[in-house]
Amino acid sequence: MVRGSATRRWLGTAGFYALAVLFMLPTAFVFYWMLTLSLKPQVEATAFPPSFVRFTVTLAGYREVFTKYPFVLYTWNSLVVATGCTLLGLVVGLPAAYSIARWRQQRLAVVILVARIIPGIAYLIPWYIFFRSLRMVDTYGALILTHLIVGLPIIIWVMISFFEDVPADLADAALIDGCSHFGVFWRIALPLVKPGVVATAILSFVFSWNNFLFSVILAGRSTRTLPIAVYTMISYEEINWGTLAAAATLITLPVLLVALLAQRHIVTGLTFGAVKQ
Repeated sequence: MVRGSATRRWLGTAGFYALAVLFMLPTAFVFYWMLTLSLKPQVEATAFPPSFVRFTVTLAGYREVFTKYPFVLYTWNSLVVATGCTLLGLVVGLPAAYSIARWRQQRLAVVILVARIIPGIAYLIPWYIFFRSLRMVDTYGALILTHLIVGLPIIIWVMISFFEDVPADLADAALIDGCSHFGVFWRIALPLVKPGVVATAILSFVFSWNNFLFSVILAGRSTRTLPIAVYTMISYEEINWGTLAAAATLITLPVLLVALLAQRHIVTGLTFGAVKQ
């Protein structure tokens, strides 16, 4: 009986890892293909069938990314916009999420959800007219505010579940002791949901880092972000796949590094409150 239970556990564990590898294999293959493509000369990059093991290694694509394009400026722009969007989203979204969770403001939650569900292109023309009238096109402020359309609903909706897990008795006891509602939020609720804040901030940063739609219209020469940089590398005459793949690899690396360094916080945050007493 004991041996049968151990066998079932072993089979369950093996099946879990087999499914995990099966689901991760396509993603890993795409990243490997992108990496190998960035290291190939143009002739081998366009060869058919492609070679994934034996090919000539060259760094010409990476050199061209930094010599032909202002890639450092694009990276700085993406960093400023993504960081600004995340910080502003946390400042606005955390109190909003706490308010919705504490006082069960379901109508406000539904409004935020609807605003997130509406396709981003529906906001594009009104935003452009609005920022053009304020002469804010090609500014960091316009990009940060438009990226909040994606980042802010994510922060609010993810954090609502975390704040709902904060015991109401703690907040009531603090209010009886003379603490204000903001004091309860700042001193009690927020420290208890720190793992969720970290995970939510990373998600918001990644969504802003990868945002393309608003940047392609509202960004100019001085504020182009990395997704726009890759888009400008495609021309009608020729597509240099090595350079394009090198740029895509450089764009992906910061997100992968953040995910690897903060994976413990992400897992803790996303599973926070999943098991209740």
